[in-house]
Amino acid sequence: MPYVNIRLAGTLTNEQKQQIATEITDTLERIAHKPKSYVYIAFDEMPHESWAIGGRLLGSDK
Repeated sequence: MPYVNIRLAGTLTNEQKQQIATEITDTLERIAHKPKSYVYIAFDEMPHESWAIGGRLLGSDK
C-alpha cells in the first residue's frame, strides 16, 4: 500500500489538493500497478514560520 506524505509551507485549496491526489494516484496505478484504492495521501500544511532554509525562516526578512 503506497503512502505519500506531502509536506509544504503554506496552504493549498481543496481543488489543488484534489488535483495533486488524482495525479499521484494515477501515476502510481500506471507505473507501479497499484490499485487506486491502495493509495493513501496526506497533506501536511505548515505555516511559513515553521520552515527554515539555509538557516533563515521563510517569510523572515532577517
